[in-house]
Amino acid sequence: MKTIAIITGGNSAEHEISLQSAKVVEANLNKETFNAIIIHLKEDKWEAIIDDTRLKMDKKDFSCIVGNKKISFDLAFMALHGPPAENGELQTYFDEIGLAYTSCGAAQSALTFDKNQCNQELSKMGFLCAKSTFYQKGENINTKLIIEKVGLPCFVKPNRAGSSFGVSKVFEIADLEKAIHFALKYDNQVLIEQFIDGTEVSCGIFAHEKIEVLPVTEIVSHNDFFDYEAKYQGLSDEITPARISEEETKKVQRITKEVYQKLGLKGIVRIDYIIMKAKPYLIEINTIPGLSTESIIPKQAKQAGYKLSELFEITIENTINK
Repeated sequence: MKTIAIITGGNSAEHEISLQSAKVVEANLNKETFNAIIIHLKEDKWEAIIDDTRLKMDKKDFSCIVGNKKISFDLAFMALHGPPAENGELQTYFDEIGLAYTSCGAAQSALTFDKNQCNQELSKMGFLCAKSTFYQKGENINTKLIIEKVGLPCFVKPNRAGSSFGVSKVFEIADLEKAIHFALKYDNQVLIEQFIDGTEVSCGIFAHEKIEVLPVTEIVSHNDFFDYEAKYQGLSDEITPARISEEETKKVQRITKEVYQKLGLKGIVRIDYIIMKAKPYLIEINTIPGLSTESIIPKQAKQAGYKLSELFEITIENTINK
């Protein structure tokens, strides 16, 4: 029996979403095959949760003591969104102690978590991304110059954050500075992007003996955009398969596979797009996508004929056998 650490918690606004994802992973792992233990990380406090008891983790080798027995792990299942997992910090630590994990490596995670750097890299590779400009906390905010670059409306978002925390859609130049300060609550770097007017879709992907692209999901927000409320409080319609043409579906799936391969991604990944005039613009790469009951990946897996238990077991076995 393999002992699996389900990693959750974290230091960001996505903490609660991470807890939900971890519970879904735990509930869907075969208890006859895996001994799954939730490991909660919060800043310097790392704890294993066993029978509602919190036990301190030994960071030297990522183990804990239960009674007189030392518990070590065969693999870390990443269900922690935001830092220190989605930005690559935790992967560096796991690499140092030799523990396998289900997500992308440290370098790939750091790149994809930095939206500005990732978009630049993707653009160099020939993928379509929205026009954008970058703001660092402390710099002068030149609203006129920003709008000349990206136009109106535009999106203002923290450069390194997820779940749409701190994101605003700006329609008037007078509202731009306020939106930048709102984004600065979540990160000291801000990305201001051109508004892409089209159909928002998302596509999951994972690997086993081959790379498998999941069905495409169409996202219809009841709000101005796919914000936190739309994502997690039912204010959106997530339609799988997406109501787009077969050609557009194949194009999104092909790009998803190309990005996965060219960036050297691994594990379960979700890539978000907006299709404008039949062209998919790449919006964001999620290297540890949400796995809660409201999340997109579980819905895509079901459409593809996978139970979550199967998807998670495939991910674990593929990681262990690499």
